[in-house]
Amino acid sequence: MTRGKQKIDAQRRNAEKNQKAKGSQSQLEARAVGLKVVCPICKVQLANEKQLIDHYGSKHPKEKPPSPSE
Repeated sequence: MTRGKQKIDAQRRNAEKNQKAKGSQSQLEARAVGLKVVCPICKVQLANEKQLIDHYGSKHPKEKPPSPSE
């Protein structure tokens, strides 16, 4: 039964290792936390106001960018 005990121990170690990995934050979740500004026209998420202004200049040149207070 030595082989059976080794198998059970290996399964237990793998389960613990996988459980720790699932508890950590995924890259997509971390990216979503960092994106705080949303373009009101096309709903693209951006990191900050400067990127929103640059976005307006390239994607919505005829529109006026919103003021920083909005």
